[in-house]
Amino acid sequence: MAVTVELDAIVLADNPLARVVIAGLPAVERANRVAKKIGAARVLIVDGAETTRGAIAAWRGDRTSPLLVIRANQLVHTPLVSPLVESLPANGVAIAISPDDGSFGGAYVATGEAGQAAALALARGEDDAAFAGDAVERVPYGDIARHPIATPEERKGAHRLLYGLMIKRQDNAISRYVFRPLARRMTMLFVHTPITPNMLTVLVAAMVAVACWLTATPDPRLVLLGAVIQVSSCYFDCCDGEIARLKLMSSKFGAWLDTIVDELSTVGYMVACGWHCHLYWGHPGWDMWTVGIVVGVTTYAISIYCIYYNIIVGVGSANSQDYASKFEIVTDASGAQRIKPVAEVVLAPKRPLPPVIAKILEFAPNIVRRDFIVWCALVFAIFHVIHVSFIVLLAGGVVSAVITTKDHFHLRGLVRRVARSAV
Repeated sequence: MAVTVELDAIVLADNPLARVVIAGLPAVERANRVAKKIGAARVLIVDGAETTRGAIAAWRGDRTSPLLVIRANQLVHTPLVSPLVESLPANGVAIAISPDDGSFGGAYVATGEAGQAAALALARGEDDAAFAGDAVERVPYGDIARHPIATPEERKGAHRLLYGLMIKRQDNAISRYVFRPLARRMTMLFVHTPITPNMLTVLVAAMVAVACWLTATPDPRLVLLGAVIQVSSCYFDCCDGEIARLKLMSSKFGAWLDTIVDELSTVGYMVACGWHCHLYWGHPGWDMWTVGIVVGVTTYAISIYCIYYNIIVGVGSANSQDYASKFEIVTDASGAQRIKPVAEVVLAPKRPLPPVIAKILEFAPNIVRRDFIVWCALVFAIFHVIHVSFIVLLAGGVVSAVITTKDHFHLRGLVRRVARSAV
């Protein structure tokens, strides 16, 4: 989250544990990234030397902005400090505490005169735990917030805690049970290297380009190789987001790069499948395969436009998985109207369905997901029925265009109503 006030942060790295590496990052660097992620405009790392302690007063000066202090002798993550920033006291101290036993979590925020006093106390070398008394606001921290790292067992526990971030709530069944198990192990290797999420996204784009190039040939063997590379790219595609969450490297640019590569991958593979069919079964000039390519590109372009208008204007996201089919107009505290996504209502059957039917209906939404389609395409390529892949992808583009266009006009109408209400 980003704060609306200017924030200073001090990271206390005067303990040897601050150099312990967890999931590819030293504890001090992780604390530094947490502070910046939470909105700190300036971060001072105090490593225990007298020079850095003495620099605190000069660094802070007469600034009156809130001061965030984080101990780097532990694994920390944003849920440790985000509740503190959300509940900034007007003039005082708020400390992070364990929601289980109320113990000090190793982070606090001080505002007003308390912020000045905290900076001076740290400059004198006083223990920051002195602020954990009764005359402060005690704020419980969230999940995956902190973990001790003093012993080998604690470090293993810290890794296990942090790897919980690899679970993505938008994952469908195919991603969760087919792609994620192997992708997690790949991510656990990548986090210990200089590889960044954007590097992996570019690698995915390159793999997809090669897969499409191989598929768009008349040779069935190359088509099969292209399908294998296409499936493999999906495993790397899982890793970029996981690394971004683990190493606090998420960015709007990275989110957009990832989602654009995903969309172009689907369209590009559809075109490649259609062109293979044209070369293998078609004839020179226009045939049903080239017509299908034109229809597919057109409908996918319509769908992509509608989807991104939806998530940018309606949802405020950069992830196409956040697409909302329904919206409503709500009035906020200031009396202004805005658009809000409506949570999908799951309709339960009046009578219990047979287990087999229930499982089929539960799985049905996954058949239109890219994760499922690429595996089907690999099976189709093995038996050289790649025209089935093309027809499925083409049908998906047409159906998506119809559905998203309908949702788009509804959203446009709500946007115009909100605009008129603001005049």
